[in-house]
Amino acid sequence: MDMATTLKEMLSWPADDQLEFVQRAWDQLVDSGWQPELSEEQKAEFSRRLADPEPRNVVTWDSIVEHVRRKQ
Repeated sequence: MDMATTLKEMLSWPADDQLEFVQRAWDQLVDSGWQPELSEEQKAEFSRRLADPEPRNVVTWDSIVEHVRRKQ
């Protein structure tokens, strides 16, 4: 079965099954050692984040727990 036929067949599947197929295919690619190339924009963003000594908008685990408990 070629890719076009497979994709056409997948259109008849429920959305949850389509999503599971895509996730399994992605996992199989990664498990086989494939690593996607980062775009220049992604590389720049990673570099920017690594260079920032104090990340902003960080919430500690303790503050999350406190917030959840307060709501009860």
